[in-house]
Amino acid sequence: MGSTTSCCVSASPKLRRNAHSRLESYHQESELSREETGCNLQHISDRENVDELNMEYNPSDHPRASTIFLSKSQNDVQDKRKSLFINNHGTLRRKYSSCSTIFLDDNTVSQPNLKYTIKCVALAIYYHIKNRDTDGGMLLDIFDEKLHPLSKSEVPLDYNQHDPEQKQIYRFVRTLFSAAQLTAECAIVTLVYLERLLTYAEIDICPGNWKRIVLGAILLASKVWDDQAVWNVDYCQILKDITVEDMNELERQFLELLQFNINVPSSVYAKYYFDLRSLSESNNLSFPLEPLSRDKAQKLEAISRLCDDKYKDIRRAARKRSASMDNLCGIRWVPAILS
Repeated sequence: MGSTTSCCVSASPKLRRNAHSRLESYHQESELSREETGCNLQHISDRENVDELNMEYNPSDHPRASTIFLSKSQNDVQDKRKSLFINNHGTLRRKYSSCSTIFLDDNTVSQPNLKYTIKCVALAIYYHIKNRDTDGGMLLDIFDEKLHPLSKSEVPLDYNQHDPEQKQIYRFVRTLFSAAQLTAECAIVTLVYLERLLTYAEIDICPGNWKRIVLGAILLASKVWDDQAVWNVDYCQILKDITVEDMNELERQFLELLQFNINVPSSVYAKYYFDLRSLSESNNLSFPLEPLSRDKAQKLEAISRLCDDKYKDIRRAARKRSASMDNLCGIRWVPAILS
């Protein structure tokens, strides 16, 4: 009790924050400088912020890091906006709400629209392939379509040279989601796993491997997200020419390349959802807007009542806790007067 040595050592931030470094033994009687002791520990202000570095390179793990597909689409989006402005002579064909009419869509972060979410995910994959960093980069064998074809038809020699169109990607993803009866949330998680794979394994998605990468991401996302997941043998019935052993090996290596990190925080999920909405608006792929009907208005009103009742209970609990401290702090709810 009261020992200076034990107090300083236990409270040292270096011992807590730098768990991987081995510090030299502490000498109580010595008060030498860092140069004399030969201790090369960095000052706390000189250290790199590991979290910021991870956020920069791992957008699928951190909510504040920008998604890869959105950054890859910026150049093409600017060109599309210019052409759209010129063709429409500067007029915008977009519905805006007014005092008499409110336009809403049926797409929310908790219940995304399946069709348009798949379209946005296919568009994000398209930009990944089109604006990839390397041209004809390294192909992992497990994702190579020539080594592991998805059909019995012969793979052309230039299979890795021609970028697929957005419609082709959409048809492939839509077929898997329709046959397996997957949800829109699973599509967003699929995109998270795809970008996490590209970041962790340091590979590029290209015309020769995009199908198997997308298939592996869908396979993993369906098992993590859905309570009643689709088995690997069920995918073999969707893709007739693929074997169960191939599906099992694809799933195993996909997990190993992800370092078994299948966690998707809610903040990361929300970031991908809103970035997909931004991508759809930038590419004139907006979700369909409909005027607010009486039924929808009543549903929104019911939801707002539930939230209001919930927050009322929280405020009552906070009021009781404050009043129990010998009446030192009494909380009164007074209506604000704006002048």
